[in-house]
Amino acid sequence: MKRLSALLLASVVHLLTLAFAVLGASAILREPGSFVSWVIGAPLLAIGWALRPRLGRLPADAEVLDRSAAPELYGAAARVADRVGVPPPGKVAVRDLATETRYERVGLARTPVLVVGLPLWLALPPTLRAALLATAYARRPTGGERLVGEALNTLESWRDALLDSAAPLKVRQEAQTAITASSLGVAHQPGTAYEVAGFIGRLFGRVLGGPVLLMQYALTRLAGADEGRTEARRRAPALRAVAEAELARLEQLAAGGGYLAPMQAAALRGESVTSIRQGALARFRLTADGVLTAPPGSELIGAGESELIDQELRAHYSRAIRGFGLIS
Repeated sequence: MKRLSALLLASVVHLLTLAFAVLGASAILREPGSFVSWVIGAPLLAIGWALRPRLGRLPADAEVLDRSAAPELYGAAARVADRVGVPPPGKVAVRDLATETRYERVGLARTPVLVVGLPLWLALPPTLRAALLATAYARRPTGGERLVGEALNTLESWRDALLDSAAPLKVRQEAQTAITASSLGVAHQPGTAYEVAGFIGRLFGRVLGGPVLLMQYALTRLAGADEGRTEARRRAPALRAVAEAELARLEQLAAGGGYLAPMQAAALRGESVTSIRQGALARFRLTADGVLTAPPGSELIGAGESELIDQELRAHYSRAIRGFGLIS
């Protein structure tokens, strides 16, 4: 019931956005030569455009890898995707300082793209690399989740426009008050049209901001109420590719962030990529029976394949480790 309510509320938000665009277009098309039509229609069209659902796009710091330059990485990504049951990524990109690995569709063509965060990837053995990819694929949102997520983004845009946009005017007024006080009233000026317009804008924002905040609160609560079911849905596809124990170990490692500090210290000491990689893998060679000669591999990403991927990404690793100190 809550899921259905969230979908209905999200649909209302998107229909309101569409209504602005339709009203603006109809106002202009009714009398294209009328100045009044453009005065009314253009702002409505602008609002509809500003609040439109966004197509996915790559982060600004993501670098897309050529398939010919990283065939092993593309191959491993495709094998895990096939096991999870999602389309293989058409593109694979890397980010130097982002720890998260994501799978999403971008652009008008909705191209599936895998974006790999290098810090965590560098620290993982082959088994957990497969788990990381499986988790990223499994977290792909469904159509309903995407509908709700875009509605929340639209409401956040409304909130910024109606409520948070008053901050610059508030700073200006505080500065004017301070100047007037320091000049003993000599610099006092009567209210300007700018201030009057600002007051009207704030009043308008508060009148409309209340319903926006209420809708945002309600939709956030409804979406959060279904979070347990969403997590269960996301976990099931990942378990087709990797074991539960590997997922749990990956979650523990990623949440704790303990893998990062040793790599940051090694980077500050000027150690090579190979040395940092071997140091990161050392902890995974320890078992109850002794020390493994090589990190454990998996069916989807073997130890040899993982090493080949590291060779493909060596230049990217070298660039990334120089900025590891910026990660907090």
